[in-house]
Amino acid sequence: MVQKQQASAGPGTEPKKRRRVGFSPADTGVEANECIKIYLVSSKEDVDSSDISSVKPVDLNDFFDGDGKIYGYQGLKINVWINSISLHSYADITYQSTINGDKGITDLKSALQNIFAETIVDTKDEFLQTFSTQRDFIRNMVSNGEVMHAGATDGSSKNAEVVPSDPQVIRMEIGSPNAGLLYSRLVPLVLLFVDGSNPIDVTDPDWHLYLLIQKKEEKEDPLYRIVGFTAIYKFYRYPDRLRMRLSQILVLPSFQGKGLGSYLMEVVNNVAITENVYDLTVEEPSEKFQHIRTCIDINRLRSFDPIKPDIDSAVQTLTKGKLSKKAQIPRFTPPLNAIEKVRESLKINKKQFLKCWEILIYLALDPIDKYMEDYTSVITNHVRTDILGKDIETPKKQVVDVPSSFEPEASFVVFKSVNGEEANTNVQVDENKPDQEQQLKQLVEERIREIKLVAEKVSKSGQTLKV
Repeated sequence: MVQKQQASAGPGTEPKKRRRVGFSPADTGVEANECIKIYLVSSKEDVDSSDISSVKPVDLNDFFDGDGKIYGYQGLKINVWINSISLHSYADITYQSTINGDKGITDLKSALQNIFAETIVDTKDEFLQTFSTQRDFIRNMVSNGEVMHAGATDGSSKNAEVVPSDPQVIRMEIGSPNAGLLYSRLVPLVLLFVDGSNPIDVTDPDWHLYLLIQKKEEKEDPLYRIVGFTAIYKFYRYPDRLRMRLSQILVLPSFQGKGLGSYLMEVVNNVAITENVYDLTVEEPSEKFQHIRTCIDINRLRSFDPIKPDIDSAVQTLTKGKLSKKAQIPRFTPPLNAIEKVRESLKINKKQFLKCWEILIYLALDPIDKYMEDYTSVITNHVRTDILGKDIETPKKQVVDVPSSFEPEASFVVFKSVNGEEANTNVQVDENKPDQEQQLKQLVEERIREIKLVAEKVSKSGQTLKV
């Protein structure tokens, strides 16, 4: 074994000084949400202008490892400017000082590149130049796209030109020239403004981009810019149909509240009908988008004559008497042929139609206050069935203990009881049933609130959905 040698102290040797042990100062860090501001600008004059307000992204803390904090900086401020014409970005980073504390110093460049990738430029001068050098980027990218209209497509697949009035939608297959490059520049917007979304696979040819383009006439050539977009995936349904799944949809913050989101959805709905897909679905819609989508579908369904007799029949049954006092409450779901008619004609999938059906009944009850108790009972039954899996109309599954010489904990029988009756006093009851009933009540209240919000929105005469 090798031992560390120690020098013997001579007569005139000074005593060895002890080495001081230092501790890194504590660094509490700063949340990314508190020090980062995002600005969307369309000209170099907008950069640093006091007239331009920042836009609110999703939770920026999610882009920073661990607890979502940035460490090692005092007085940190990060202003990120995004060129809405070329989709380039620049981060203006300022701070008073750095401190190499117990958490080290966050690599800001690497963290920002995780969001903005190749769109972020190093210097402000380089960023300002993009407003001129990349002025025609969007126009060049969409030149081979197909112009879509809410009423019909114009059939053109090349040399797409946008009418200089309202924004229009251009469709591009992700495998077509320029589409992959264009989407790569849209990815930072997806990460920043579409909650929980991930980039699509640009190598999969079944993806399509629907780009909401604004054309602005100027002294030079017209200026094109993207004000919104959605990504749609087409996939096979046996035996010979295709389905459409909406995966991402975004209207840029500065263009929201002008009806552009509704217009984009109208175009997508029309494409689903024109191309006769099986149906249109939405991948994990946010609460806000689901509200918009439902408002649009309710207006479509209210003018869809084939289901009006079914709505009238359901309303007539509901208004006959006190349903809330009955042991069994009818489900009040639409008949199968109505579900099929809606899917085939409007391309509204079954799950979405069932949500809309509740609202259609609510809108048809007059006066609603008179029938609200019974209506709430119907919604309670739906929620119990859909979410808690306890349909009071169908036979219940019950677990009954049975005598056995085998392991007692593994000896039981599962069977269905008729009309919800309990056939044995040894049925195992969930000890947390009061909690479940309270959760059920909260879910019903939330569903009723959503129904009322949509009903109020679509009931206002002549109101255009501004989303």
